[in-house]
Amino acid sequence: MIMTAPDLSALSASIARLDPISRTGRVVAIEKGTILVGGIQQWVAPGDQVQVETGLCGEVITTGPDHVSILPDGPVAGVRRGMSVVARHAVQLCPDPSWIGRVIDPDGRPLDGLPLISGVAPESRARPKAPQRGFGARMETGVAALNTLLPLARGQRIGLFAGSGVGKSTLLGMLTRHVDAEVIVIGLVGERARELRDFVTDTLGPKGLSRAIVIAATAETAPQTRRRCAESATRVAEYFSDLGHHVLLLMDSLTRFAEAHREVAVASGETANLRGHPASTPAALAGLCERAGPGRFGRGDITAIYTVLVAGSDMEEPVADMVRGVLDGHIVLDRSIAERGRFPAIDVLRSVSRSLPGVASDAENALIQEARQSIAAYDRIAVMRQAGLYAEGADLQADAAVANHDALEKFLALTDGRPALGHFAALRQALSHGRTG
Repeated sequence: MIMTAPDLSALSASIARLDPISRTGRVVAIEKGTILVGGIQQWVAPGDQVQVETGLCGEVITTGPDHVSILPDGPVAGVRRGMSVVARHAVQLCPDPSWIGRVIDPDGRPLDGLPLISGVAPESRARPKAPQRGFGARMETGVAALNTLLPLARGQRIGLFAGSGVGKSTLLGMLTRHVDAEVIVIGLVGERARELRDFVTDTLGPKGLSRAIVIAATAETAPQTRRRCAESATRVAEYFSDLGHHVLLLMDSLTRFAEAHREVAVASGETANLRGHPASTPAALAGLCERAGPGRFGRGDITAIYTVLVAGSDMEEPVADMVRGVLDGHIVLDRSIAERGRFPAIDVLRSVSRSLPGVASDAENALIQEARQSIAAYDRIAVMRQAGLYAEGADLQADAAVANHDALEKFLALTDGRPALGHFAALRQALSHGRTG
């Protein structure tokens, strides 16, 4: 194989990053799921990697004058006091444009069985502070509800709040096919191996994967690896943003990132006294989400969609409560809507897009308001209709809502890929059933 100049540059950079000095310590104790190692405390910092002579790797979580605490990547069976431990540097992720179309782990290693070229320079964890632009134009999503009532703007960060089995992955797949982004970065945190395979082969498919990078840490991996998955996906998105590309970042999910952070934080000595989470969790979530958004001047935008797992659509669940104020809107998928067969099961009344009213015209905003009022009016009398207590003619707004209901339900189920203008025309037609005069 003939190596090109970029390949040679990447290879030279990888060789330059190798440390010729081996810094070795010894296991002094194993307690509470961590390994205490002496002799390397002056050489390592939290986040650095180590390897025990059995081959087991781990991450430094605390340092002290006499030893460091290691959170292992797997079971500690076979590890004994006195075994040698070699210190490594922290994982240095070096993205490269050739990563597009690939499935990799949080440390930049391939998961698809093919060779992977690392970039020339590691992507920095620290991002420079600089003025950001505002939201860009409304984006085409191919989904009627998201093209009209809950628009997604370029550079927006929005949460997708859903329980299990209500169509979350299917909706993410639709967005990967229709959203106009140059690069799509997908972080799959704590997914089951089968779900990862199905998402890549079925939901994304060859066409979706052709402009996407999937960073995955499956459910059986250590918590520090799962936490690093979200951070690595964000760093890869930042890399392509720095090249001037518009990036769509899909993170599934913030809940599993928070759970992994909790496991690491508790192992390092923090107390989980914030509704089951340590006090550092809100800052960790905010710090992750704040790295996406409108590009700083000279860079591309990162439009981000973060999923949040909520049992029973409980928006007061701790992680949901923490991130709602950080993001630029939230879309709620409701199980009761899914159970009656309407997909995507978006609960319009409980969902908000903070890109409104700026990304829609005056006429479009008026249509959106009329649709929400009609949905709210029907929701108000739904129980009365089921009980046979609703009397037609007593409330003209309720009568119009009843007339609009079936058409609006069909409209909200549209995922036909048409542009927003076509979906607004369909929404106008759906609302015409309840208009008089």
